[in-house]
Order: sequence, then structure tokens, then C-alpha cells
Amino acid sequence: MARWYRPEARTMGLALLLYMIKQSPVWVMPLLAADIVAIITPPIHLSLGRLIVDTVLTVVLVLQNIPMHYLYIRVFSRASRNVETRLRAAAAWRLQHLSLGFFAQHDTATLQTKVLRDVEQIQILSQQAFDNVPTAIIALLVAVVVTVIRVPGFLIFDLLAVALGFGIYRLSRRDLATRNRDFRADMELVSAQVGEMLRLVPLTRAHAVEETELARLEAQLQRLRSAGRRLDGTTAVINAATWSTFRLGDTLCLGLAAFLAYTHLAPLTVSDVVLLTGFFRNISDAVLQLNAMVTQLAKGLEAVRSLSEILAESDIEQNEGKTPVEAIAGRFQFQHVGFRYPQALAPAVTDFTLDVAAGETIALVGRSGSGKSTVINLVLGFLRPTTGHILLDGQPMQEIDLRTYRRQVAVVAQETVLFRGTLRENILYGSTNVSEAVFRKALKDAAVDEFLDQLPDGVETLLGENGARLSGGQKQRIAIARAFVRQPRVLILDEATSALDAPSELLIQQALERLRHGRTTFIVAHRMATIQEADQIIVLDHGRIVEAGTHAELVQRPGLYADLASVIVQA
Repeated sequence: MARWYRPEARTMGLALLLYMIKQSPVWVMPLLAADIVAIITPPIHLSLGRLIVDTVLTVVLVLQNIPMHYLYIRVFSRASRNVETRLRAAAAWRLQHLSLGFFAQHDTATLQTKVLRDVEQIQILSQQAFDNVPTAIIALLVAVVVTVIRVPGFLIFDLLAVALGFGIYRLSRRDLATRNRDFRADMELVSAQVGEMLRLVPLTRAHAVEETELARLEAQLQRLRSAGRRLDGTTAVINAATWSTFRLGDTLCLGLAAFLAYTHLAPLTVSDVVLLTGFFRNISDAVLQLNAMVTQLAKGLEAVRSLSEILAESDIEQNEGKTPVEAIAGRFQFQHVGFRYPQALAPAVTDFTLDVAAGETIALVGRSGSGKSTVINLVLGFLRPTTGHILLDGQPMQEIDLRTYRRQVAVVAQETVLFRGTLRENILYGSTNVSEAVFRKALKDAAVDEFLDQLPDGVETLLGENGARLSGGQKQRIAIARAFVRQPRVLILDEATSALDAPSELLIQQALERLRHGRTTFIVAHRMATIQEADQIIVLDHGRIVEAGTHAELVQRPGLYADLASVIVQA
């Protein structure tokens, strides 16, 4: 946290100065109160002018708090909001560069909670720490210094109060940390379950299991409530015990000072009693403030720990210092490539060896779980081989800047990802300097122009979240148009025509044929029309290549491809 606040050091210093000015009544008013009491205590020997000066000074000190507090908040807010923004930006940057394996192990809603709620908790911790810690420390220092000057023997009473507060903190810290950790874990589970519930709404409605889904969420909400009540109960006991202890301390302090003055065991005047009890009250309030910080400190530190799961994650794609690729031909050489997912019982891909010439079309075929998607992710560089090597145009992919490589890649996946924005913005996403002619040609080639008239504002129509206003086939055509405008050298088609109806399929197949021309293309598909035109068909089974050849060659052989082709034709 110090590292993140370091750029704001000057601003924080100014905020601290303003804070000390606005809080000055807390430290000065016991002295003024004692002085006023001394003035009016018989025998009266100070002038009325001194009383007026003390009163006016008290009023000025109180009133200056209003403008100084406003200025302090403005200055501190500038620093803390800058840090808040940088933390969220850093988390977003990290998420953009972490491996896909990280996202496979973390729920999206949980990650959103870390970026939004955790940073908010850290900002609240910073605000409360700045509001409470300087006040408490300065109050303690002023009280100790004044007590040493006026009544040195009374210092032991002040030090006992500080020691008592520290003891309460030590006793409560671990229990509060545990309660906050439990509450935090249950909160993340609820966040993840709410996200899952929203994704499953169509499936839930289709199977009429709304009550079952609500019951699942209700059970988790009950666990969250129980964790929250345990946290609230622990906090209440600690706060009540601390408050009662120090209010008793105030009473004892007043009683002791009055006793010493009454019995003349110590040379205390009435003003000394007022001074000592006032500063002891400041000490007890300061310790109470610090102890009250324990609850927020536990929440804030838990948020820091949670956010560090992103910021300190080491599984990041390293591209800095690697060779950028300005242009690629598109030749791939897979040399005994293997890949195993973390904690997996068996490899997803084993001894995958293949030579793909530039401009070739490769179809990957196999049953579910055969390793097709893993091979595609290896081609994209989302996954790195655990054994073997992949060469791109003769250069090992682990040596190149994958960001520059992916600028020359287009992906049309089974699930089309759209964002809130216009149709034009969605198609041009990731592409720059695209002329209107190229854009319009992409609309035509992908058959998007066939449904443009149905949209109220044509290409400037705002799409709902994830293209909620469009059919599955329309979304897929937008994805294909997005690929057209990129003019890629490498093309990935992952069930690219799966969402198209029969009348549109032939048109799209022709468009994809034009798009594939002269480009290295990897296809994962089940439709025979997409597969049979490939230069090579690679048949996978349990991550291994079991057959390879053209469609005409493979259907003549008894084997897995012939069986799959028979099922596809019958379907």
C-alpha cells in the first residue's frame, strides 16, 4: 500500500497539515478550559481580558474546522481516489495479461468483486486510517507532554490506559481477522452464485426449476447471514468492552485527580484537575479510535489479501523483451507438443506432431474431450506447451511477442462475444484504420447486410448487452464480419457456422471460403460441409493424432473419422 500511495506523498502531506489544523481544537481546548477555570477560581487574580481572549480563541478554533475540513477532504480525496483508480487499473491490466488457466480456476463474478468491492474497502481503510491514526497519535503525544510538564507523576495513569488499549487490540485482532475472512469467503461465494444464476436464467426457465435455483441461493445467503452475524457479534462485544473500560477509566481519572487535590497528597489545583481529566479523555478517545480501527483494519487487510490474488499472481503471459512479428506467412510446425492442465489426471494433448504449410486449411475432428480446443488455444498462444515446441514461420512461439502475432489472427468462435455499443463498433473491435469500403464489403461478405434493414439505425444501432436484440445467427454473422475487417493471416473457426439456419449456411460457407483463401486456417466443426474442403483433417482421440488425411482419403478407411462422418451424414 505504501508503494501505491508513494506518488501521492506531497498531496498526502498537504492533507495531513490541513488535518492537523482542523483537529487542533481537540488538543488545545483542554488547555483553554483549564486556563478559564484558573481565571474564575478564587482567589481570582487574572484579568477579564484573558477570559475574553480564551473564549474568542476557542470559538475561532471551533469555527475554522468547517473550511479546513472541506479543504482537507478535497485534498485527501484527490490522493485516495487517484490510488483507487490506479489499483483498479492495475488489477484490470493484470487480468488482461494473466493466462487463461487463471480464469479457468476463478469465477468471473468473484474477480469482479475483487476489482470493485476490495478496492472500495481499501479506500475506506485509507480514509479511516487517515482520519483516526494521526488524531490518536498527536492526542497521545500532546497529552503525555503536557502531563509531564504539569504533573509528571500522573503519567503512569496515562500509560496504563495506553497499555490497556493495546492489550484489548492484541486479544481481539485474531478473532476479528478470522470472522472477516469467513464473511469474505461467503460473500465471494454469493457473488459467484448470483453470477451463475443470471447466466442460467434461460436454462432455469426452460426446465421450470426457478424454485430450486432460488433455494440454492437462499441456502448460501443464509450462510452469509450467519457469518455476518458472527462478525457483528464479535465486533459489538469488543467495542462495548472497550468503550466501558475507558469510560470507567475517565471516572477513575477524575476521582483520583479530585482525591489528590482534596487531600493535598499532590499539589493540584482545580484547573490541574480539569487539565488532567481533559487530556486523559483525549487519551482514552484516541485509544478508542485506534481500537475501533481494528474492525476496519481487519476488513481492509482482508481486501488487500484478496486483491493481491490478482496483483501478485505470477501466471502471467510474458511478452516484454520478446521478438515482435510485423508480418507472418502462417506456417506452423508442431514438434511433439504435449499439454497437461493443472491438477488434471491425464494430458489433454500428447505427442502432437504436425506440419502446416502457409495458407493451408486444417480441420480438427474428434469426440468431445479429444483435445481440439486445447490445440486451438495452443495455436493462439493462450496455452504454452508443457512438452515439445510450436514454431511459427520457423521461429519458436515462446520467443515472440504474442500480442503482435495475435494482431494478425482472427477468431470466429461458437459463442459470439458482443459488447454494449453500436453494430459498427462491435464489428470494428480490435481493428484500426479500416476504410468504409472495407467495412461495407465485410458486411456484404458476411451477409450482415441482409438484416440491416431490420435494425432501427442500421450499423449505428446500439446492441444490448451481449447482443440481446439479435438472433444467434445474426450474432455469428457479426463475428464473421469482424474477422473479414481484420484481414488476418491466421484464421480460427471454432464451430463458426453452428448457429446459422439452413438458408444462411450456404451463403456463409461461400463467405468463409473467400475468407480462408490464402490464409492459414484451423477449423473445429461438426458439419461435413465445413470439414470436407480442408487440406488436412486431423482426427484426435484422447489428445493424440489417430488419423490424418483429406476427407476423400479418410472416409475410405475404417476408423474413427469414417464412424464420425457416418454419424454426421445420418444426422
